[in-house]
Amino acid sequence: MTTFDTTGRLARRALRIRLPRVSFNPPLALAWLTLALVALWALFPGLFTHWSPIDGTPGAQRLAPNAEHWFGTDQLGRDLFARVVWGASHSLSGALVAVAVGLVAGTLLGVVAGAAGGRTEQALMRVVDVLLAIPGLLLALCVIILLGFGTVNAALAVGVTSVASFARLARAEVVRVRHSDYVEAAWASGGTFFSVLWRHILPNSLTSVLAFAALQFGSAILAISTLSFLGYGAPPPTPEWGLLIAEGRNYLSTAWWLTTLPGLIVIAVVLAANTLSHHYARRQP
Repeated sequence: MTTFDTTGRLARRALRIRLPRVSFNPPLALAWLTLALVALWALFPGLFTHWSPIDGTPGAQRLAPNAEHWFGTDQLGRDLFARVVWGASHSLSGALVAVAVGLVAGTLLGVVAGAAGGRTEQALMRVVDVLLAIPGLLLALCVIILLGFGTVNAALAVGVTSVASFARLARAEVVRVRHSDYVEAAWASGGTFFSVLWRHILPNSLTSVLAFAALQFGSAILAISTLSFLGYGAPPPTPEWGLLIAEGRNYLSTAWWLTTLPGLIVIAVVLAANTLSHHYARRQP
């Protein structure tokens, strides 16, 4: 056997060992596809429909889904698919605001409590316990009544309800990392509180928090839609998903698509966000 043949065999064997095995995950791919489509709806709604989400067509009230109106029309002759597409920007932006509020405020509370310890930790966690003792919907309603109606205020209210969950998770992760060997070595080598917190504790404790943020994104969409359904969100004729479901509930017997199709979109987005969150949470070491 020549040297060339031996080298080629060793190279092929190395490639077989080093090349990663790529597996196709249909639920994960479907989740990414769903979120990507809805994100495109929110960013470029005019590319997906030429109908107006506000103006109706005379004589086209409550038409069933057909080739011209994919989701049918509502009680004012407005194309329902156009209202769902244009409403994606309201629902997704509200969910992003809610997750950002909970992520920033809750993580800050949890990190300070877990890193400081002692009486500071006890005081902050008692505040978190009080927030957890209040039902989320009740707390959101209290906040939105104080702030006023609207999509932004509803998003802030939903974000406040998730602060306690983020804080509890962040505190647990910081406490776990704080007692690890490499953090103790950093303290022993003369590291300051903020340097050890920034270089060692935060990078190794926020992975679970970010995965939880993806889960909260789906929950935030559901919560904002619930507030809009109850009349505390965006005012008519804003094409917000929860409001679309609320407007069609009086026509369930004669126009089922007014509530069913927007509801299915909400369910699909929530399930997609939850699928991604659970997948990446399982991949953590």
